[in-house]
Amino acid sequence: MSSPRIVEASFIKSAQSIADSLPEDMSEVVFLGRSNVGKSSTLNSLTQRKNLAKSSATPGKTQLINFFETRYLYNEENYPVRFVDLPGFGYAKVSKTLKEVWQKNLVEFIQHRVSIRLFIHLRDARHPHAKIDDDVKAYISEFIRPDQRYLTVFTKIDKLNQKERNKLKRDFPGSITVSNLKKNGHDRVHYEILDTIFAIEQTAQDLPGEKK
Repeated sequence: MSSPRIVEASFIKSAQSIADSLPEDMSEVVFLGRSNVGKSSTLNSLTQRKNLAKSSATPGKTQLINFFETRYLYNEENYPVRFVDLPGFGYAKVSKTLKEVWQKNLVEFIQHRVSIRLFIHLRDARHPHAKIDDDVKAYISEFIRPDQRYLTVFTKIDKLNQKERNKLKRDFPGSITVSNLKKNGHDRVHYEILDTIFAIEQTAQDLPGEKK
């Protein structure tokens, strides 16, 4: 049985708020995380498109909500999904006024966007207990709907030794670890997306083992 893979991925639109976003006519996966967590690299790795999501040398510079339409191929069936890349949070070098508008727009989007089915919260494996990440998780838990899921994905897992990886798994059961550098862990994210949106269950032999 083949692994799920994205065979089409394209940037559609950027928006400032829910008001000028795309119509809510497709299930969406939202990617959120701190500004330097590697969000663009993760999106590019998942879609196998080198420059789909543009990364910036200046954390916090990408301040728009970016929409990407993707199509999965799995067991000869097509599954369309929209990926949504949210501005990184927790970076101070934006003007106070912009930060207030930015936060208001993001809060409104994640609370009221009906088409969101999965929140993928990217966290840096080197700083697993960052307070801002804990706060975001607690905040989303306050309003997440029964038809939505929240998934923690740790990036930069290749920076940890085996002892640190084992501790991370103990501290965060149910989380997924990925390395964009070594291309590890992405299949598990794909399976979670398909399971959440299309109720496609995987058997144990489908799930790839994590490489050391």
